[in-house]
Amino acid sequence: MTNPFLEVITSKISVVTIFAWLFAQCIKIAIALITTRRFNFRLLLGTGGMPSAHAASVSALAISVGKTVGFSNPLCIVTMAFAFITMFDAQGVRRQAGAQAATLNKIAEEIYSNKGIRPERLKELLGHTPVEVFAGALTGALLAFIMFKF
Repeated sequence: MTNPFLEVITSKISVVTIFAWLFAQCIKIAIALITTRRFNFRLLLGTGGMPSAHAASVSALAISVGKTVGFSNPLCIVTMAFAFITMFDAQGVRRQAGAQAATLNKIAEEIYSNKGIRPERLKELLGHTPVEVFAGALTGALLAFIMFKF
């Protein structure tokens, strides 16, 4: 009897998708290392930044499914729709939530600065710019095409 978990994590589609996410996250660490001269391991698991790991992973997923079952297969169409929704959300809703968090952090600082209270800061880097999403999507697609050649 086969182990379903093992089948999922060793499938080429899963490997390519996970690798695309990890590759994009490592690019973020490299960019931060170059620009700040500091290694920030938190970026490996964080959201936001260049390139979008969300976009990289879902585009790699869609391309991998297309390369496996054919691009006109309904499963591929579903994964492409999923990818577009994810990328739209990353640069739209999540980006706006990050902007709202930045505004709320400023308001809280102004309100509490005279009272000596430090409010908990909201996370501001949640979403992506359209360029970050495009770079992530391109990264994931290229990795999928490259990895499916082997």
